[in-house]
Amino acid sequence: MFITDMQKRWRSLGAGWQGLDWVLLALPVALTGFGAIVISSTQRNIHTVAYGLNHAVLGLIGLGLALWIARSRYEYLLSWQWIIYGVVNLLLVAVMFIGTVGGGAQSWLGIGGFYLQPSEFAKLSIIITLAAMLSVRDASTLWGVASALTVTALPWILVFIQPDLGTSLVFGAITLAMLYWANCNPGWLVLFVSPLVATILFHLVLPGWLGWSLAMGLIAWFTLPWRWFSTVLATAINLVSGKLGDMVWGLLKDYQKDRLVLFLDPDKDPLGGGYHLIQSRIAIGAGQLWGQGWGHGTQTQLNFIPEQHTDFIFSAVGEEWGFVGSMVVIVAYWLICFRLVIIAQNAKDDFGSLLVIGVLAMIVFQVSINIGMTIGLAPITGIPLPWLSYGRSALLTNFIALGIVESVANFRHRLKFTD
Repeated sequence: MFITDMQKRWRSLGAGWQGLDWVLLALPVALTGFGAIVISSTQRNIHTVAYGLNHAVLGLIGLGLALWIARSRYEYLLSWQWIIYGVVNLLLVAVMFIGTVGGGAQSWLGIGGFYLQPSEFAKLSIIITLAAMLSVRDASTLWGVASALTVTALPWILVFIQPDLGTSLVFGAITLAMLYWANCNPGWLVLFVSPLVATILFHLVLPGWLGWSLAMGLIAWFTLPWRWFSTVLATAINLVSGKLGDMVWGLLKDYQKDRLVLFLDPDKDPLGGGYHLIQSRIAIGAGQLWGQGWGHGTQTQLNFIPEQHTDFIFSAVGEEWGFVGSMVVIVAYWLICFRLVIIAQNAKDDFGSLLVIGVLAMIVFQVSINIGMTIGLAPITGIPLPWLSYGRSALLTNFIALGIVESVANFRHRLKFTD
């Protein structure tokens, strides 16, 4: 009788999570644990384990949040979308007046010794709000696209002027991916990013800039209404993007300009803007196949790499765990993204599917840019590596996102609301 009662209790306890994707849950937990180990190694030289321990403890809190959210129906977010959106934007406004400066950006709010970064939670706010909007009116019409872009514009502007260029780029990646999943014409997506491409070509290859502008006119002709007007407008925007790009460039801080340019040739300023990348590449190369071992990386232990426990955590992984360790981390991220795609495809409604695609875009972009910037394939933008980098707001955001995705997986076959 006692055993039967215990079995019933365990079954009742596990009933709320029977549809979870346990592989997807296990991988971020493993990355968080590994992150705590790597972070502890980066701090050995200053004789502290606080960062690694804090990362592990906050990871456990994040896991608890993820499990709680996974047991709650994600459809409830439809009732809270505008409240979440409003609160996050109010926090972003508050940062402008009472925020704390760090790393050249005024992005943090100090609350009782805990520094909150609202821009991290703004990523989730955009995902939830866009998913709700696009599930009602998809992006197959210009009105649907315009509505989505309008919602994204406010938090994007508030984050950009902090200035937090990295997070604002993440917003763009999330928006484009969710629009594509919501049946947006691919030609429209190309037109959205075309001014940026035109600006780059204007400063590199003038014939390429002219050809690109004409090509955008052709895309507008075949994909937009009012063909002549749209074609002329699209071509003109790309033609003037060179000068507009100079204006936007002037709004950036000097350190941001260095990060965007010097990754192409860091040796131009080896002791300034190129220092991070040079030291990072030395560290990753020194790891060779198997790495130098935990606590034995020269670049890591002598603190040659700034921010090696946050944005440049992958450099420490490469040096102390080698090519094998680095590939294990990359494969883990690939598996996470693979599971996300499966959940998005099998979601029972458009809202759930769009939520998962938003999280997928957030993770793919951050992983690609973070790892890319440590090896010189992307500009240094201050984007953390999900679950691995130290950063309390970022870690909680990633686990909350994981919980939302697991909720979509957990309730994908249950069509009726139950208590």
